[in-house]
Amino acid sequence: MANVGLQFQASAGDADPQSRPLLLLGQLHHLHRVPWSHVRGKLQPRVTEELWQAALSTLNPNPTDSCPLYLNYATVAALPSRVSRHNSPSAAHFITRLVRTCLPPGTHRCILMVCERSDAFASACALARAFPLFTHRSGASRRTEKKTVTVEFFLVGQDNGPVEVSTLQCLTSATEGVRLAARIVDTPCNEMNTDTFLEEIKKVGKELGIVPTVIRDEELKARGFGGIYGVGKAAIHPPALAILSHTPDGATQTIAWVGKGIVYDTGGLSMKGKTTMPGMKRDCGGAAAVLGAFRAAVKQGFKDTLHAVFCLAENSVGPNATRPDDIHLLYSGKTVEINNTDAEGRLVLADGVSYACKDLGADIILDVATLTGAQGIATGKYHAAVLTNSAEWEAACVKAGRQCGDLVHPLVYCPELHFSEFTSAVADMKNSVADRDNSPSSCAGLFIASHIGFDWPGVWVHLDIAAPVHAGERATGFGVALLLALFGQASEDPLLNLVSPLGCEVDAQEGDAERDSKRRRLV
Repeated sequence: MANVGLQFQASAGDADPQSRPLLLLGQLHHLHRVPWSHVRGKLQPRVTEELWQAALSTLNPNPTDSCPLYLNYATVAALPSRVSRHNSPSAAHFITRLVRTCLPPGTHRCILMVCERSDAFASACALARAFPLFTHRSGASRRTEKKTVTVEFFLVGQDNGPVEVSTLQCLTSATEGVRLAARIVDTPCNEMNTDTFLEEIKKVGKELGIVPTVIRDEELKARGFGGIYGVGKAAIHPPALAILSHTPDGATQTIAWVGKGIVYDTGGLSMKGKTTMPGMKRDCGGAAAVLGAFRAAVKQGFKDTLHAVFCLAENSVGPNATRPDDIHLLYSGKTVEINNTDAEGRLVLADGVSYACKDLGADIILDVATLTGAQGIATGKYHAAVLTNSAEWEAACVKAGRQCGDLVHPLVYCPELHFSEFTSAVADMKNSVADRDNSPSSCAGLFIASHIGFDWPGVWVHLDIAAPVHAGERATGFGVALLLALFGQASEDPLLNLVSPLGCEVDAQEGDAERDSKRRRLV
């Protein structure tokens, strides 16, 4: 499915399914609300109304079900009728699975997605995950025809009018961001090194009319970025800190998204084993998500100042590699004793959030990272872990996850009990915990927070996406939809406003205390 163009249209038009294969997808009670007059032109002459009704009556989703309507040219598939409180009402994960297994083959195909308006954003992003862009299969390079999948939404329930052009544009921008992030994460390090990642950043910047700021190699060392430099200094392709900045007129707050961009993680001298190292090309998933989300957010009209900060390095092995026992001075001014070179993500992010605080003057700092393997144990394969100094933003992340399909669940935030895990006799802290059984994912996030200070008055949010960044051997583009939804109220786009749980609008005439209060307030 790599060579597939995804198109969102208000109406996909009519076509014989033998010439344009069709998948009809939705919850069963929603599918029953689709009038025959709407699907007739997409199914006839192969499928009659009686056959359509009979197929619906045979569906018994547990949790999903499907029924072929005409050979392998037309299929109807039913999503779960209900989901638990920790899942997305859109049943986004099941959408991706059903598209992968039930979409008929063909060069030009159609998906009719039946859902409520509030689920359209999550459904579109779930559809996008089924169509990865990266492949090096030799057969794919020989095929020159461009495949297309046209997606039409049929909205049911309240607010079930036609899909507006603005909504289609938002879905296009969001799904392009999801697929961009997934492509970067799927690409191996012999191609997606730090040089290549910087080219991806510059490409997005050129598209948006933004020139990135890049601090690289020895300049990192000279300017005090000991975390990023120390992690990446042994690699052939040098480490970098890159920033894309969107600074619109009338902005009332400054937001920084900081992404971990470890293009490959050998573990350094604390080297990973032969079974745990494969797949470490995905350790740039946080930076990839930030890039995809930034592109979509700016294209859809982001009203506040937004900085995308990319902490890029390859954690490699060589004569110049950081050793356990080395002490690094980070950008925060704090010293770190290295006791595990495989705990490198927190080092680069510590420099990134410090830069966002000190140089960018951010009011809200959100870092995204494939930080800990323990995240998959703590919150599982589907839910990212959130750690934050704000109870309101913790709740907002969970709600945004349910709204967009990028699910989130909280970690314990308790620095007074956990941060002592990093105690060092010779530096301000170590970079890895003394007790790996004591909430290691929480502790890893607290390490990052300590470099802006636990008493910092702004909002700090940490998202650990180590497990949900991939499903099997494919990247998911996880995090793009979540960032767009979480900060949707700072967008001019009505659909992003709809899926956002936060009110980010701030009156410029208010005092600082009132403004800080509003930044943390839920709608």
